[in-house]
Amino acid sequence: MDAFEKVLGRVIADARRSAGLSQEALAYRCNLHPTYISQLERGLKSPTIRTLRMIAEALGTKPSTLLLRAEAET
Repeated sequence: MDAFEKVLGRVIADARRSAGLSQEALAYRCNLHPTYISQLERGLKSPTIRTLRMIAEALGTKPSTLLLRAEAET
């Protein structure tokens, strides 16, 4: 597991919680499986650019914002 992936997952989870969404609700908005969201948040999977864009839009932010937050924490 890459350290950046783990931090990015934590950033996504924090943004999801701040938006008041469950993993299931975020997955539904992105047309993804809740298990995949869980794996992303735990740093077990890496999102594609397309997936990161869909997640960011569902969270009301930009993909670059999520990446910059993760970069700042690593």
